[in-house]
Amino acid sequence: MPFQVVAGAQLQCSFGIGPSVLAVTPVNRVKNTQQNAANIQDHVPLVNIQPFGMCTCPGNPQVAAATAAAMGVPTPQPCIPNTPAPWVPGAPTVLIANQPALDDISTLTCVWGGVITVAWPGEETTEIP
Repeated sequence: MPFQVVAGAQLQCSFGIGPSVLAVTPVNRVKNTQQNAANIQDHVPLVNIQPFGMCTCPGNPQVAAATAAAMGVPTPQPCIPNTPAPWVPGAPTVLIANQPALDDISTLTCVWGGVITVAWPGEETTEIP
C-alpha cells in the first residue's frame, strides 16, 4: 500500500541531475508526523516543486539552445520545473483540503518532458489506499 507524502519528501525528476524536496504550505492542511500532509495540488513550481539541479531534457528550450551552441554536445542547464497540472492519480479516498491526498506512487509531469516521482515520502508510518 502506498505511503502518505508530507513536506520534506524527496523528489526525483527523470531528467534532473539531483534530488529535490517537496514543500507543502500550511494553508488548510493536516499534519502527519509533525509535517504538513500533501495533496495533488501541491505542484506549483518554485513553491512546492524546487529545482532538481541541472536539467538534461532536450525538450527544455534552455538545454536545446545550449546544446545547439555547443555544436550538438548535450549541455545541461539549470532546472526550472514547469508543472502546470496536478499530481496523478493521488489517493481519491483520502481528502486533504478537499483534494485527493498525495501518495508515493503518484507522478508529476514537467512540460519539458521529465517525469517527477517521489523517492522518499517524508514518512513511512501512514499508508493510504
